Amino acid sequence: MLHTLSGDLQKAEQHLHDEFAKLQVGRANPAIVESITVMVYGSVQPLRNVASVGTLDAQTISIQPWDKTVLRDIAKAINDANIGLNPQDNGESILIRIPALTEERRRDLAKIAKKLSEEWKVTVRNIRQDYLKKIKSQDESVSEDIVKQQEKDLQKSIDEAIVLVDKMTKHKEEEIMKI
Repeated sequence: MLHTLSGDLQKAEQHLHDEFAKLQVGRANPAIVESITVMVYGSVQPLRNVASVGTLDAQTISIQPWDKTVLRDIAKAINDANIGLNPQDNGESILIRIPALTEERRRDLAKIAKKLSEEWKVTVRNIRQDYLKKIKSQDESVSEDIVKQQEKDLQKSIDEAIVLVDKMTKHKEEEIMKI
């Protein structure tokens, strides 16, 4: 019954990890822009599908499109994403300087990290509810003791996942607040 639970929890945890990676902490990180969608060739594509995204140094993200004709589309998509970055098109590539964070911006990012963590917890509660329904909807041939044990195992897995994410969130907040 619970054999797919760890996979579901890992997917939710990976999503949170990806969202944390997008939080701009004053250092260049390709994850900040990789998932921005760009309108190219009549379809919407994630940036990582139309360009190579990397870092030049700790403060600069470099975007090298495979087709130079999409430079303007990429720059427009980054501006439209409203993530507070200013792309510079030099004709060959796009460079993005990551500005140093102010104390106020650090506090805002820490709040966003906490909000993402809370959203993750809601997702986990929904996963728990789904599995509880599955456990309770088993046929009558399953004994009450087995059902109780499955419920206990479910709660133990959920508690472990929450402890892990609380540690992730605390680490991310410390990273954000570190100057």
